Amino acid sequence: MMTFERDGAQLFASAANAVLPRIEAALGALAPDRAGSRLHGISALPALVGTGTRICAIAAEALGRPSRPVRAILFDKTAATNWSLGWHQDRTIVVAERRDVDGFGPWTIKAGLLHVAPPFDLLTRMVTLRLHLDPVGADNAPLMIAPGSHRFGRVAEPLIDGIVAACGVATCHAERGDVWLYATPILHASNAALAPSRRRVLQIDYAAEALPGGLEWLGI
Repeated sequence: MMTFERDGAQLFASAANAVLPRIEAALGALAPDRAGSRLHGISALPALVGTGTRICAIAAEALGRPSRPVRAILFDKTAATNWSLGWHQDRTIVVAERRDVDGFGPWTIKAGLLHVAPPFDLLTRMVTLRLHLDPVGADNAPLMIAPGSHRFGRVAEPLIDGIVAACGVATCHAERGDVWLYATPILHASNAALAPSRRRVLQIDYAAEALPGGLEWLGI
């Protein structure tokens, strides 16, 4: 069994069960044929996963400080949207508006939201939660992680395979309502599903600090 302190990942079984029907209702208007939807402005969502909630408390305990959700993405893998994703680190955040601050860049716009790569050290003080709206077994593209890889800092692409080999690979199966906690910079990947069925995952990044230089988190 993995622990966040040792491996950078930990399972919280059934942690989202109580709010899952309301999360599904809040996300119900999203198009089901989109592989990934970057979320902002869904009015019901902050009350379900934001500050003061059981979900946010998982992040706050890991970070050791009061925390807030700063980015959300719904992944909806089906037979029609069945993709694979190679080993990588998540390296961008979403902000309210552009301000030129040392160490922040490059800038990109994805789904109309302003993204920027922050200094990597900032990512080491964030965590990511994945709330499973559907069960994820071995044939339905569970997330794979390299335990402990978050401690290697920013990993250059040519070094990724070697670090994954050194750390090993853990497969993150889940039941409906389970929540996985990850160190945001951990190396992770996903294969295409072998026997595709719907696999919805609400992924939320949490942070416990303000941004410098007048930058502001966009939030969810």
